[in-house]
Amino acid sequence: MTVVSVDCMAESALWDALPGAEALVEAACAAAVAGARRRLLPEVEIAVLLADDAHVQSVNKEWRGLDKPTNVLSFPAVPPDRVAGSPVLGDLILAFETCAREAEQDEKTLAGHVSHLVVHGVLHLLGYDHLTDAEAEEMESLEVEVLAGLGIPDPYRDFDPDSGPAGKTRGP
Repeated sequence: MTVVSVDCMAESALWDALPGAEALVEAACAAAVAGARRRLLPEVEIAVLLADDAHVQSVNKEWRGLDKPTNVLSFPAVPPDRVAGSPVLGDLILAFETCAREAEQDEKTLAGHVSHLVVHGVLHLLGYDHLTDAEAEEMESLEVEVLAGLGIPDPYRDFDPDSGPAGKTRGP
């Protein structure tokens, strides 16, 4: 069993609206690593920054060329074929306003939605993706399984493959 060390920092005071956010992030990271079906070192590290939309938008613009906020950004420390030997998995950044807006639109709790986004982000750090239908099915089934273990309902239960929940496409 892999022990996950999570360095979680709330950069934005907006995250005060989610009591226990850092503990929630740590639990979601640990659950995602445990459920990911990846061979890992006995101890791994993940850094998580709880930010606001403005910060995430600037990072998204710099690293992905997209001048808009998004819910979660994942920055793997190593390529997928080197994950098994890396003590550091990578970094996640979450944008509070986007997470809160999506949770409300999709009629989910903020805690449940943030947990889902953290699980989703950690799976990206571990080399999972959703670029093809087959990849999306594998990743989404892992997300559902991990979230169920955390007591969070299937976030894709009302998913329409053409428009997604609240008009979203596949993946968070």
